[in-house]
Amino acid sequence: MGVPKFYRWISERYPCLSEVVTDKQIPEFDNLYLDMNGIIHGCTHPNDEDISFRISEDQIFRDIFHYIDTLFAIIEPKKVFFMAIDGVAPRAKMNQQRARRFMSAKNAELALKIAESKGQEIPKDKRFDPNCITPGTQFMATLHEQLQYFISMKISTDTAWQGIRVYLSGHNCPGEGEHKIMDFIRSERSRPDYDANTRHCLYGLDADLIMLGLCSHEPHFSLLREEVKFGRTPKHKQKSSQKTGVDGITFHLLHLSLLREYLSWEFRPVQDKLPFPYDMESIIDDWVLMGFLVGNDFIPHLPHVHIHEDALPALYSTYMQVLPQLDGYLNESGVLNLRRFEKFLKAFSKIDRQSFVQKMDDEGYLASKRSEPHTKRGVKQKPKVIAPHEDDEEELQVYSDSDMENSDDSEEGTHRGAFDSDSESDSSPEVEPTFEIPSASNVLAGNSPAQLIK
Repeated sequence: MGVPKFYRWISERYPCLSEVVTDKQIPEFDNLYLDMNGIIHGCTHPNDEDISFRISEDQIFRDIFHYIDTLFAIIEPKKVFFMAIDGVAPRAKMNQQRARRFMSAKNAELALKIAESKGQEIPKDKRFDPNCITPGTQFMATLHEQLQYFISMKISTDTAWQGIRVYLSGHNCPGEGEHKIMDFIRSERSRPDYDANTRHCLYGLDADLIMLGLCSHEPHFSLLREEVKFGRTPKHKQKSSQKTGVDGITFHLLHLSLLREYLSWEFRPVQDKLPFPYDMESIIDDWVLMGFLVGNDFIPHLPHVHIHEDALPALYSTYMQVLPQLDGYLNESGVLNLRRFEKFLKAFSKIDRQSFVQKMDDEGYLASKRSEPHTKRGVKQKPKVIAPHEDDEEELQVYSDSDMENSDDSEEGTHRGAFDSDSESDSSPEVEPTFEIPSASNVLAGNSPAQLIK
């Protein structure tokens, strides 16, 4: 899944990154990698909202083989063809996968009830359960056997498959497909006869493939994916598009080599301000780290940091402000420098606090426009005021890693939350006195409401 809405954001910010794939008008590639789970999901259940969609297992396998054959014919790799299916995921992602599969089953059951309540005709054939696309299921074991047969058949009958190395990493191999692909690329780079100008093409639908491709630091790396149409699909077009396979799909190539040049241009203003050597590869590692603060599959993202609220440009501007005052980069060869990262987050917290204040003001304005049962009309509530943070006046200071030896716990307890109660002691509105409503027994006994109130 990766970073939500990241592909749309990066396509709009850098519009020249991707190109439409046309016949015989794409560059040559040496290695082609397929993240197979995107193909499997597309060939088994193109739309979960269509309750009447049915497909046989044999048709699923034929569609998958045709999809693989089409992608191979488009790229025509010269050296390596690597196919990877998701194995057992890391422990950090298991909770997310479990929740996603429970929601898939719940949504399917709810959609079936809605269709039955509307009187729709439901086919009697059993519907394919997408939760079968899980390592260790009978469906995945059968698919693995079918793929082995398909590869053997293509190598023996197709000359384009005979002069290259073909790999299949199945569901019985632990790890997600994209990470197994990256492990293979790193192992190839460690070989003494590796060509540094190898041209890589990776097919997949996850947005985090952009991050993984940049982390490889390969100069020639491209991503192949289907055309993405942003916005909601009209309902009258959803049913007409319920077909599996690759026919009629437009593919796009996203060139990460061009993205590297875009990033070099975007962070160039900080180049002459650094007290240490400028390294574009380290800038890219820090850029990937900032992207994962917005969202990732393994750890929770920062609250109130969303792409559609321009969180990434705010992170980049904060990074360029803080970096000249540090003694190195945030990410050092895959190891996060916590002291520098803390300095970066302190600077970003000032911008983040402003976002919280703005959001609270907007919610207060909307609450004042709607009538609520526990408030009187016409009584305006005073807005809550967020007290200034003690760290807001702190100047960014140059420090080194040696400060860790002299650091103490004197700063503990000095950080106050944005919604501390002491900043709101005088902000609550005055409450008018309320009178007790007389009961029915008192009224029947002859006591008037006025006497009771008095």
